Amino acid sequence: MKEYDVIVIGSGAGAIVVEQALAHGLSVALVDKGPLGGTCLNVGCIPTKMLIFPADRVVEIQEAAKLGIHAEIKQVDFQAIMERMKRTIEKSQTHIREGIEHTEELDFYEGLGSFADDYTLEVEGERIKGRKIFITSGARPLIPPIKGIENVDYLTNENVLDLTRKPESLIIIGGGYIAAEFGHFFASMRTKVTILQRAGRLVRDEEPEVSELLKTKMGKRMDIFTNTEAREVKRGKEEMKVITRDKVSGEEREFSAERILLAAGRKSNADLLKVEKTGVKVDQRGYIAVNDYLETSKVNIWAFGDAIGKKMFRHSANREADLVWHNAIHGERNKVDYDKVPHAVFSYPQVASVGLGEEEARKNHDILVGKAKYSEVAKGEAMMEEDSFAKIIIEKNSGRILGFHVIGPYAPILIQEVINAMSIDGTVRPIINGMHIHPALPEVIQSTLGNLQELRKKG
Repeated sequence: MKEYDVIVIGSGAGAIVVEQALAHGLSVALVDKGPLGGTCLNVGCIPTKMLIFPADRVVEIQEAAKLGIHAEIKQVDFQAIMERMKRTIEKSQTHIREGIEHTEELDFYEGLGSFADDYTLEVEGERIKGRKIFITSGARPLIPPIKGIENVDYLTNENVLDLTRKPESLIIIGGGYIAAEFGHFFASMRTKVTILQRAGRLVRDEEPEVSELLKTKMGKRMDIFTNTEAREVKRGKEEMKVITRDKVSGEEREFSAERILLAAGRKSNADLLKVEKTGVKVDQRGYIAVNDYLETSKVNIWAFGDAIGKKMFRHSANREADLVWHNAIHGERNKVDYDKVPHAVFSYPQVASVGLGEEEARKNHDILVGKAKYSEVAKGEAMMEEDSFAKIIIEKNSGRILGFHVIGPYAPILIQEVINAMSIDGTVRPIINGMHIHPALPEVIQSTLGNLQELRKKG
């Protein structure tokens, strides 16, 4: 049995640890069941955004009439869009594989690895042992316990990317980020989309007014039902049927579509690894349990990324990878500040957020809340963006930024100024002191500060 200084499980953000370990002259093994590159490259960030970009162009053309531009979309080539996405992913996979093959100091074990004993993994019948182990094994689609679901050919965020023919109609079960983005994409491809959300709000983790506006805007292009629980799935002669129950009224209803897409959450891959055999504990949801320093319950085993179920974004995993390496190798004790981890929803309109929401912030702080519509600044008025808005939440006495939320065009770009301010000194001072181009959309961030109102903490 071969023994290594470092074993890394997962080739997504885990590649950062591999590179660092090799640079320090350590013996390294990489274990990955494939496809290489992890969730982000293969079934997450990269392929979905390659689909979303043309979808955005479709909606922009559809909405151009408000600017006095009357245009017509003659054809949307679904197959060409999907093929372009697949070519790009395959190119990146090939690049990663070539990099691994040309790195003589790295031993690559391709296959589903699982723990067989303390610090010992078995991959395709071969056992290896690591002095330090980093688990970044990711997550997979959660399949909800819906009656009959095992009898239908459902889609997930993974196999939906293999489609070569556009479905004429699609039911999406779930109402989070994945549902919002794929709903936007398929509606733009002229698929009849129905979203069935069990919770009371679309993208329920966003601010209530953000969720409400997103539902209103997306509802013009598709059917969205909240408080709607999918109870049973049946296969019809030509379509699939979903029987639902309204969680408020109790009323049952039946929906039909050619295909069904499950977007009801994620499930950690920790169970596939059999982490209990090396003394690593999981939480109630099945995600690997870690402390503030990303240490598991077993000494010299760390975990990060989607496997721990905290902030399940690639940029968060990248930061965790840097931190966990320094903690593990240099003996440091640094924490990830999850309050400063931003995220975006590439729906239409786009959504971006960082930090606390208003309700959560009021539990422990006296706060000031400022809102500004895009239309309050010259550029937003030129764009005729009457509903899009930004919202800032700051601590009253210190000026510390607690949260920022935006819905509208370029939301993920606009929020970067706030993210940077939070990283500089945590307050609004960098925003106030920075000169903003006029007329440009970032002025809407300044406008939120000009509209601040006080809200005292509850209780």
